[in-house]
Amino acid sequence: MTITSRVPLLLLAGVLPVVLRPVMGTVWMWLLLVAALTTLDWMVAPRPAALAISRRPPGTVRMGTPATSRLTITATGRRTVRGVVRDAWQPSAGATGDRHRLLLRPGSRAVLTTPLLPGRRGDLRAVGVTVRLPGPLGLACRQATLDVPGTVRSLPAFDSRKHLPSRLARLRELDGRAAVRVRGQGTEFDSLREYVRGDDVRSIDWRASARSRSVVVRTWQPERDRRVVLVLDTSRVSAARVGDVPRLDSAMDAALLLAALAARAGDRVDVVAGDRTVRARFRAAGARDVAARLQEAMADLEPVIAEADWSGLAGEVTRLGRQRALVVLLTPLEPASVQEGLLPVLPTLVRRHRVVVASVKDPALADLVGARSSLDEVYAAAAASRVLDERERTARMLRTLGVDVLDADAERLPPALADHYLDLKARGLL
Repeated sequence: MTITSRVPLLLLAGVLPVVLRPVMGTVWMWLLLVAALTTLDWMVAPRPAALAISRRPPGTVRMGTPATSRLTITATGRRTVRGVVRDAWQPSAGATGDRHRLLLRPGSRAVLTTPLLPGRRGDLRAVGVTVRLPGPLGLACRQATLDVPGTVRSLPAFDSRKHLPSRLARLRELDGRAAVRVRGQGTEFDSLREYVRGDDVRSIDWRASARSRSVVVRTWQPERDRRVVLVLDTSRVSAARVGDVPRLDSAMDAALLLAALAARAGDRVDVVAGDRTVRARFRAAGARDVAARLQEAMADLEPVIAEADWSGLAGEVTRLGRQRALVVLLTPLEPASVQEGLLPVLPTLVRRHRVVVASVKDPALADLVGARSSLDEVYAAAAASRVLDERERTARMLRTLGVDVLDADAERLPPALADHYLDLKARGLL
């Protein structure tokens, strides 16, 4: 039984008979009357079992994209049903306006919609549907929470997809579908054409020119069917939040942009995610919808409070294939974790592959260094400056081993990584 606000008001109305007849018997009589009316109202209230409730699955959306939960409620009894229905979801589903007023005549049906705005990745589930049906007097209600399963699958946001069209345009130029042809070491011969002003003289084909009345140059296009291996660090250092976004989510955004670009370039994309164990493997050879499939594979990944086993992750990269590849390690550039875990395995990786370390930088550190108007800010600036110096020292150490290092904030890292890939491809270094 659930009582409404009318019961306290009815009890308060008993002040009048008590004033008119100020004896204890009047008080007890009024209390018994209110209790009897409340109980009677509860007994004649409609039962929640008289409602048939079903849910239409909300489906799959990107994190931060609106979704809708729809409940279909049918009155199966012989009475008109009035009440309130709450479609409850876990907090990260972002349900708003989840309380709905209900008025159903016998045999009628209503569809109740609850807006959702997922605030985290993974499967976000409905907690239950609570039905509260009052009696005719509105003093008491029958209430029950019914299990009506529902799940919305929230995929990584992929905010960096806005950079994809411009990078694809550059890729078309490199690939020879535009007017520009690129010459570079390790690229594939495409065709011959007449020399025009501005062409690189090193691309002149002297034998073909000798057989022709004009100077002939070779055109080149980037090699296809290269391998790109993305390694996502899901250890404790990826759990730190930059702004309001975990580092792991920002790394996923960069991985999605690079994977989509590499797949359009005709390269094979492999993804490994893990910490002390491998949490996910993804191979997308020949797939066109790489970004969508990769989003699905990464939706359930969460940071683990443990150190990364880089020797195990490097072994997983080797098991994916011994062919030379572009190996992108998406891991925070934290000096302690890099020097103790990553540094020992890098020489082996660098001998076999082109290695890039992509890290999400916290722009708040630079802000702290610039603010020195008070004593506390001076101490904070000194600490932030030391952290930045250690990160830069670690980056220089990696570069001496032959590793390319990209350290940028969450907004700039995805396009920077895509540009670096295109630059390597244009120079024939993949």
